[in-house]
Amino acid sequence: MKIILFSRRGLAFRAEELVLLREAIADFEFDFAVNEEFAAILNEQIGWNIPAEQLYGSTIDIEDAEATLVCYGGDGTLLEGVHRLGNNRIPVVGINAGHLGFLSSDSRKGIKRLFTALYEGTLRFEERSLIEVCGDLPEGLDTALALNEFSIQRNGAGMLSLELFVDDQMVATSHGDGLIVATPTGSTAYSLSAGGPVVAPACACFVVTPIAPHNLTMRPVVIPDTSRIRLKIQARRSEPFLTLDNRSYAAPHSCEFTLKKAERPIFLAVPHNISFYDTLRNKMMWGIDPRN
Repeated sequence: MKIILFSRRGLAFRAEELVLLREAIADFEFDFAVNEEFAAILNEQIGWNIPAEQLYGSTIDIEDAEATLVCYGGDGTLLEGVHRLGNNRIPVVGINAGHLGFLSSDSRKGIKRLFTALYEGTLRFEERSLIEVCGDLPEGLDTALALNEFSIQRNGAGMLSLELFVDDQMVATSHGDGLIVATPTGSTAYSLSAGGPVVAPACACFVVTPIAPHNLTMRPVVIPDTSRIRLKIQARRSEPFLTLDNRSYAAPHSCEFTLKKAERPIFLAVPHNISFYDTLRNKMMWGIDPRN
């Protein structure tokens, strides 16, 4: 098995945990590769000098069918790792060195346990859908896929006017700060903070959530992921910006996008083989009495 390690700068790395990571790879004699940014951190923090033939750059180009992408960081790091995968169909594992960590498979305290499960083949993976976007995207975009969400948002004081169509049927015109189209995986991210529902990952749907709508009757809508979503946007003042997960791009004043379920999914490791509902209850601290 080959381990593709990925992380990025800006995290609070702890030397003792990076040593555990190195030891876990050595103990199980995994073949491995590391992105250049993380390799520099490993060298700085613990003196682990990765040979040049085991480094990779801004994209992950791996042909090994038994490779696994291991992202060390928070959910944002995992999302960035997924973007760098391109069309590679290898499973993804997250080690949470961040905060909430909805997408992560284990905490940084469980590094040895996680690598043991990888070695023994006992780690379970779930299929997660991606959104594919086409339309007025910026030139040079390296991916038009999103695991969590696509959003279009105002950039300044002026509201956005958004016409929403589902399978060429007019749904509504929304005036406000923008709109989010989330996968079930992304329902616990930006969409949730904007008032969208929590959706179990197995649901075959998209969640369309308006951001601070001026017409107060606008509400989130759940639609089948077999649908095609078309958005026509008109900005009154400054140009809006669009996001694909944790990446942001400028968009023209008047723009249009079509969204659909991508043909390829990703396979995300399930934390400790526990259910989504256990994860949800623990992460959201449901049932905890704040008076205690």
